[in-house]
Amino acid sequence: MKKWTIGVDVGGTEVKFGLFDDKLQEKWSIPTNIQDKGAHILPEIAESVVERCRASGIHKEDLAGIGIGLPGPVLGENIVKGCVNLGWAEIPVADELSRLLEAAFEQKEGNSSASVGMGTVIPVQAANDANVAALGEMWLGGGKNCTSLVMVTLGTGVGGGIVTDGHILDGVGGCAGEIGHIICVEEEDIVGSCNCGNRGCLEQIASATGIVNYSRHYLDKSDIPSILRDILKEKESFSAKDVLDAAKSGDGAAEQIVDKITMYLGRVLAGICLVVNPECILIGGGVSAAGEYLRARVEQKFREQAFPGIKDTAVRLAVLGNEAGIAGAAYMIQGKDSSL
Repeated sequence: MKKWTIGVDVGGTEVKFGLFDDKLQEKWSIPTNIQDKGAHILPEIAESVVERCRASGIHKEDLAGIGIGLPGPVLGENIVKGCVNLGWAEIPVADELSRLLEAAFEQKEGNSSASVGMGTVIPVQAANDANVAALGEMWLGGGKNCTSLVMVTLGTGVGGGIVTDGHILDGVGGCAGEIGHIICVEEEDIVGSCNCGNRGCLEQIASATGIVNYSRHYLDKSDIPSILRDILKEKESFSAKDVLDAAKSGDGAAEQIVDKITMYLGRVLAGICLVVNPECILIGGGVSAAGEYLRARVEQKFREQAFPGIKDTAVRLAVLGNEAGIAGAAYMIQGKDSSL
Protein backbone atom coordinates (compact mmCIF):
# COMPACT_ATOMS: atom_id res chain seq x y z
CA MET A 1 0.00 0.00 0.00
CA LYS A 2 1.20 3.49 -0.84
CA LYS A 3 2.69 5.33 2.12
CA TRP A 4 2.40 9.08 2.54
CA THR A 5 4.42 11.54 4.58
CA ILE A 6 3.34 14.94 5.85
CA GLY A 7 5.75 17.81 6.34
CA VAL A 8 4.84 20.57 8.79
CA ASP A 9 6.58 23.95 9.03
CA VAL A 10 5.59 25.97 12.10
CA GLY A 11 6.06 29.73 11.86
CA GLY A 12 5.10 32.57 14.15
CA THR A 13 1.98 33.45 12.14
CA GLU A 14 1.27 30.40 9.97
CA VAL A 15 1.63 26.62 10.05
CA LYS A 16 2.29 25.17 6.59
CA PHE A 17 1.60 21.55 5.66
CA GLY A 18 2.60 19.41 2.69
CA LEU A 19 1.45 15.94 1.65
CA PHE A 20 4.24 14.00 -0.08
CA ASP A 21 4.94 10.71 -1.78
CA ASP A 22 8.12 11.15 -3.82
CA LYS A 23 7.14 14.79 -4.40
CA LEU A 24 4.74 17.42 -3.09
CA GLN A 25 1.14 16.47 -3.94
CA GLU A 26 -0.89 18.88 -1.85
CA LYS A 27 -0.28 21.80 0.50
CA TRP A 28 -2.35 23.86 2.92
CA SER A 29 -1.94 26.08 5.95
CA ILE A 30 -3.62 27.22 9.16
CA PRO A 31 -2.97 30.26 11.40
CA THR A 32 -0.53 29.72 14.27
CA ASN A 33 -2.55 30.00 17.47
CA ILE A 34 -0.10 31.37 20.04
CA GLN A 35 -2.73 32.01 22.70
CA ASP A 36 -2.18 30.47 26.13
CA LYS A 37 1.59 30.22 25.53
CA GLY A 38 1.12 28.18 22.38
CA ALA A 39 -0.87 25.43 24.11
CA HIS A 40 -3.22 25.05 21.12
CA ILE A 41 -0.59 24.72 18.37
CA LEU A 42 0.04 20.98 18.48
CA PRO A 43 -3.63 20.01 19.00
CA GLU A 44 -4.63 22.16 16.01
CA ILE A 45 -1.85 20.63 13.90
CA ALA A 46 -3.10 17.15 14.75
CA GLU A 47 -6.68 18.14 13.96
CA SER A 48 -5.69 19.67 10.62
CA VAL A 49 -3.67 16.60 9.61
CA VAL A 50 -6.50 14.22 10.43
CA GLU A 51 -9.11 16.37 8.66
CA ARG A 52 -7.00 16.58 5.50
CA CYS A 53 -6.27 12.85 5.55
CA ARG A 54 -9.96 12.13 5.94
CA ALA A 55 -10.82 14.42 3.01
CA SER A 56 -8.14 12.74 0.85
CA GLY A 57 -9.14 9.19 1.77
CA ILE A 58 -5.91 8.55 3.65
CA HIS A 59 -6.06 6.33 6.75
CA LYS A 60 -3.68 6.29 9.66
CA GLU A 61 -2.08 3.11 8.34
CA ASP A 62 -1.27 4.90 5.07
CA LEU A 63 1.01 7.41 6.81
CA ALA A 64 4.72 6.66 7.06
CA GLY A 65 5.08 9.53 9.50
CA ILE A 66 5.11 13.27 10.06
CA GLY A 67 8.08 15.62 10.17
CA ILE A 68 7.87 19.02 11.79
CA GLY A 69 10.17 22.05 11.60
CA LEU A 70 10.13 24.49 14.52
CA PRO A 71 11.54 28.01 15.12
CA GLY A 72 13.86 27.03 17.94
CA PRO A 73 16.58 24.55 18.95
CA VAL A 74 15.58 20.89 18.96
CA LEU A 75 17.66 18.46 20.98
CA GLY A 76 17.91 14.68 20.97
CA GLU A 77 14.67 12.79 21.58
CA ASN A 78 12.87 15.55 19.65
CA ILE A 79 12.68 17.90 22.63
CA VAL A 80 12.27 21.60 21.87
CA LYS A 81 14.32 23.80 24.19
CA GLY A 82 12.16 26.89 23.92
CA CYS A 83 10.45 28.62 20.99
CA VAL A 84 10.08 32.24 22.03
CA ASN A 85 7.86 33.17 19.08
CA LEU A 86 5.43 30.38 20.00
CA GLY A 87 5.46 30.91 23.75
CA TRP A 88 6.92 27.45 24.36
CA ALA A 89 9.39 26.41 27.01
CA GLU A 90 10.67 22.81 26.95
CA ILE A 91 8.29 20.45 25.13
CA PRO A 92 8.72 16.82 23.95
CA VAL A 93 7.15 17.71 20.60
CA ALA A 94 7.35 14.34 18.87
CA ASP A 95 5.81 12.36 21.72
CA GLU A 96 3.09 14.94 22.30
CA LEU A 97 2.12 15.29 18.63
CA SER A 98 2.13 11.52 18.14
CA ARG A 99 -0.24 11.15 21.12
CA LEU A 100 -2.55 13.87 19.79
CA LEU A 101 -2.60 12.31 16.33
CA GLU A 102 -3.51 8.92 17.76
CA ALA A 103 -6.40 10.46 19.70
CA ALA A 104 -7.62 12.50 16.72
CA PHE A 105 -7.50 9.54 14.33
CA GLU A 106 -9.29 7.36 16.88
CA GLN A 107 -12.06 9.92 17.16
CA LYS A 108 -12.43 10.41 13.39
CA GLU A 109 -12.01 6.79 12.31
CA GLY A 110 -13.85 5.26 15.24
CA ASN A 111 -10.99 2.93 16.21
CA SER A 112 -11.32 1.06 19.46
CA SER A 113 -8.93 2.01 22.22
CA ALA A 114 -7.47 -1.50 22.01
CA SER A 115 -6.25 -0.90 18.46
CA VAL A 116 -4.52 2.36 19.25
CA GLY A 117 -0.78 1.92 19.59
CA MET A 118 -0.74 -1.70 18.34
CA GLY A 119 1.92 -1.25 15.66
CA THR A 120 0.15 1.79 14.23
CA VAL A 121 1.73 4.65 16.17
CA ILE A 122 2.53 7.45 13.74
CA PRO A 123 6.26 8.32 13.80
CA VAL A 124 6.97 12.02 14.37
CA GLN A 125 10.37 13.65 13.86
CA ALA A 126 11.14 17.26 14.86
CA ALA A 127 14.01 19.60 13.96
CA ASN A 128 14.90 23.28 13.78
CA ASP A 129 13.17 25.02 10.87
CA ALA A 130 16.34 26.40 9.24
CA ASN A 131 17.95 22.95 9.32
CA VAL A 132 14.80 21.42 7.91
CA ALA A 133 14.76 23.95 5.04
CA ALA A 134 18.33 22.92 4.16
CA LEU A 135 17.23 19.29 4.11
CA GLY A 136 14.33 20.18 1.81
CA GLU A 137 16.62 21.96 -0.64
CA MET A 138 18.90 18.92 -0.63
CA TRP A 139 15.99 16.61 -1.49
CA LEU A 140 13.98 18.59 -4.03
CA GLY A 141 15.65 21.98 -4.50
CA GLY A 142 18.89 23.75 -5.28
CA GLY A 143 20.96 21.09 -3.53
CA LYS A 144 19.39 18.14 -5.33
CA ASN A 145 21.87 15.31 -5.93
CA CYS A 146 24.08 16.63 -3.10
CA THR A 147 24.34 14.85 0.23
CA SER A 148 26.37 17.57 1.93
CA LEU A 149 25.58 21.29 1.85
CA VAL A 150 25.57 24.56 3.75
CA MET A 151 22.51 26.79 3.42
CA VAL A 152 22.40 30.41 4.52
CA THR A 153 19.02 32.13 4.75
CA LEU A 154 19.03 35.91 4.41
CA GLY A 155 15.76 37.31 5.70
CA THR A 156 14.75 39.45 8.66
CA GLY A 157 17.64 37.65 10.35
CA VAL A 158 20.36 35.35 9.05
CA GLY A 159 19.72 31.66 9.56
CA GLY A 160 21.46 28.57 8.34
CA GLY A 161 21.43 24.83 8.08
CA ILE A 162 24.18 22.28 7.58
CA VAL A 163 23.60 18.86 6.04
CA THR A 164 26.35 16.22 6.07
CA ASP A 165 25.96 12.78 4.50
CA GLY A 166 22.24 13.45 4.10
CA HIS A 167 21.66 14.25 7.77
CA ILE A 168 21.12 17.51 9.63
CA LEU A 169 24.05 18.63 11.77
CA ASP A 170 22.41 19.76 15.03
CA GLY A 171 25.28 19.96 17.50
CA VAL A 172 25.07 18.98 21.15
CA GLY A 173 22.94 22.00 22.07
CA GLY A 174 20.99 22.30 18.82
CA CYS A 175 22.93 25.43 17.83
CA ALA A 176 24.87 24.13 14.83
CA GLY A 177 24.06 26.20 11.77
CA GLU A 178 23.42 29.49 13.63
CA ILE A 179 25.45 31.18 10.91
CA GLY A 180 24.01 34.63 11.58
CA HIS A 181 25.69 34.79 14.97
CA ILE A 182 29.24 34.21 13.83
CA ILE A 183 31.14 37.36 14.80
CA CYS A 184 32.92 38.68 11.73
CA VAL A 185 32.11 42.38 11.25
CA GLU A 186 34.90 44.85 11.90
CA GLU A 187 34.29 47.61 14.43
CA GLU A 188 34.05 50.40 11.84
CA ASP A 189 31.14 48.62 10.14
CA ILE A 190 29.15 47.64 13.25
CA VAL A 191 25.83 49.36 13.88
CA GLY A 192 24.56 48.81 17.43
CA SER A 193 24.28 45.35 18.97
CA CYS A 194 22.85 42.09 17.68
CA ASN A 195 19.60 40.73 19.11
CA CYS A 196 21.68 37.95 20.67
CA GLY A 197 23.51 40.57 22.76
CA ASN A 198 26.84 40.40 20.93
CA ARG A 199 28.36 42.92 18.53
CA GLY A 200 29.67 42.20 15.05
CA CYS A 201 27.46 39.23 14.15
CA LEU A 202 26.94 38.48 10.46
CA GLU A 203 23.22 39.08 10.97
CA GLN A 204 23.97 42.72 11.76
CA ILE A 205 25.13 43.36 8.21
CA ALA A 206 23.73 40.61 5.95
CA SER A 207 20.10 40.34 7.08
CA ALA A 208 17.44 42.53 5.46
CA THR A 209 17.46 44.72 8.57
CA GLY A 210 21.24 44.68 8.74
CA ILE A 211 21.59 45.73 5.10
CA VAL A 212 19.40 48.76 5.74
CA ASN A 213 21.21 49.69 8.96
CA TYR A 214 24.65 49.37 7.41
CA SER A 215 23.57 51.28 4.29
CA ARG A 216 22.39 54.23 6.36
CA HIS A 217 25.62 54.06 8.36
CA TYR A 218 27.63 54.10 5.13
CA LEU A 219 25.68 57.02 3.69
CA ASP A 220 26.13 59.01 6.90
CA LYS A 221 29.91 58.60 6.63
CA SER A 222 30.24 59.42 2.93
CA ASP A 223 29.18 62.15 0.53
CA ILE A 224 28.90 59.91 -2.55
CA PRO A 225 25.72 60.69 -4.55
CA SER A 226 23.23 57.84 -4.47
CA ILE A 227 19.71 56.89 -5.47
CA LEU A 228 19.34 55.78 -1.87
CA ARG A 229 19.68 59.36 -0.66
CA ASP A 230 16.86 60.35 -3.00
CA ILE A 231 14.66 57.55 -1.66
CA LEU A 232 15.40 58.66 1.89
CA LYS A 233 14.37 62.23 1.10
CA GLU A 234 11.15 61.06 -0.50
CA LYS A 235 10.12 58.22 1.83
CA GLU A 236 12.35 58.70 4.89
CA SER A 237 13.36 55.03 4.64
CA PHE A 238 14.44 52.36 2.18
CA SER A 239 14.54 48.57 2.08
CA ALA A 240 17.20 45.94 1.45
CA LYS A 241 15.59 45.45 -1.95
CA ASP A 242 16.10 49.15 -2.69
CA VAL A 243 19.80 48.78 -1.86
CA LEU A 244 20.26 45.75 -4.10
CA ASP A 245 18.22 47.26 -6.94
CA ALA A 246 20.33 50.42 -6.75
CA ALA A 247 23.51 48.36 -6.90
CA LYS A 248 22.19 46.43 -9.91
CA SER A 249 21.53 49.73 -11.68
CA GLY A 250 25.14 50.82 -11.21
CA ASP A 251 24.70 53.18 -8.24
CA GLY A 252 28.25 53.64 -6.94
CA ALA A 253 27.42 53.91 -3.24
CA ALA A 254 25.07 50.92 -3.34
CA GLU A 255 27.71 48.87 -5.16
CA GLN A 256 30.23 49.61 -2.42
CA ILE A 257 27.67 48.70 0.23
CA VAL A 258 26.90 45.37 -1.44
CA ASP A 259 30.61 44.73 -1.91
CA LYS A 260 31.18 45.07 1.84
CA ILE A 261 28.14 42.94 2.77
CA THR A 262 29.10 40.10 0.41
CA MET A 263 32.71 40.29 1.61
CA TYR A 264 31.60 39.44 5.15
CA LEU A 265 29.19 36.78 3.92
CA GLY A 266 31.89 35.21 1.75
CA ARG A 267 34.31 35.28 4.68
CA VAL A 268 31.91 33.42 6.97
CA LEU A 269 31.03 30.84 4.32
CA ALA A 270 34.71 30.25 3.60
CA GLY A 271 35.27 29.47 7.27
CA ILE A 272 32.28 27.16 7.56
CA CYS A 273 33.21 25.29 4.39
CA LEU A 274 36.73 24.71 5.64
CA VAL A 275 35.22 22.89 8.63
CA VAL A 276 32.49 20.81 6.93
CA ASN A 277 33.71 20.80 3.28
CA PRO A 278 30.24 20.59 1.61
CA GLU A 279 29.43 19.87 -2.01
CA CYS A 280 27.57 23.16 -2.37
CA ILE A 281 26.49 26.39 -0.69
CA LEU A 282 22.88 27.53 -1.03
CA ILE A 283 21.64 31.09 -0.58
CA GLY A 284 17.98 31.46 0.36
CA GLY A 285 15.59 33.81 2.15
CA GLY A 286 13.87 36.99 0.99
CA VAL A 287 17.12 38.84 0.23
CA SER A 288 18.07 36.09 -2.24
CA ALA A 289 15.32 37.43 -4.53
CA ALA A 290 18.16 39.61 -5.87
CA GLY A 291 18.98 36.45 -7.79
CA GLU A 292 22.05 35.95 -9.93
CA TYR A 293 23.40 39.40 -9.09
CA LEU A 294 23.71 38.48 -5.41
CA ARG A 295 24.79 34.88 -6.03
CA ALA A 296 27.65 35.91 -8.32
CA ARG A 297 28.99 38.44 -5.84
CA VAL A 298 28.82 36.06 -2.90
CA GLU A 299 30.61 33.45 -5.00
CA GLN A 300 33.32 35.95 -5.95
CA LYS A 301 33.93 37.01 -2.33
CA PHE A 302 33.84 33.41 -1.14
CA ARG A 303 36.50 32.35 -3.64
CA GLU A 304 38.69 35.34 -2.85
CA GLN A 305 38.84 34.30 0.80
CA ALA A 306 38.54 30.51 0.69
CA PHE A 307 41.26 27.95 1.30
CA PRO A 308 42.52 26.63 -2.08
CA GLY A 309 41.04 23.19 -1.57
CA ILE A 310 37.48 24.55 -1.23
CA LYS A 311 37.51 27.47 -3.69
CA ASP A 312 35.54 25.48 -6.27
CA THR A 313 32.63 24.71 -3.94
CA ALA A 314 29.45 25.43 -5.92
CA VAL A 315 27.46 28.49 -4.82
CA ARG A 316 23.79 28.24 -5.81
CA LEU A 317 20.46 29.87 -5.10
CA ALA A 318 17.87 27.98 -3.08
CA VAL A 319 14.79 27.38 -5.23
CA LEU A 320 11.98 26.00 -3.06
CA GLY A 321 11.11 29.22 -1.25
CA ASN A 322 8.35 28.69 1.32
CA GLU A 323 8.10 25.00 0.39
CA ALA A 324 11.62 24.17 1.62
CA GLY A 325 10.45 23.70 5.21
CA ILE A 326 7.63 21.28 4.47
CA ALA A 327 9.83 19.35 2.02
CA GLY A 328 12.63 18.96 4.54
CA ALA A 329 10.20 17.99 7.28
CA ALA A 330 8.77 15.25 5.06
CA TYR A 331 12.26 14.09 4.11
CA MET A 332 13.11 13.47 7.76
CA ILE A 333 10.61 10.61 7.50
CA GLN A 334 11.21 9.70 3.85
CA GLY A 335 14.96 9.38 4.35
CA LYS A 336 14.43 6.79 7.09
CA ASP A 337 12.10 4.56 5.07
CA SER A 338 13.67 2.99 1.98
CA SER A 339 10.30 1.59 0.91
CA LEU A 340 9.01 5.08 -0.01
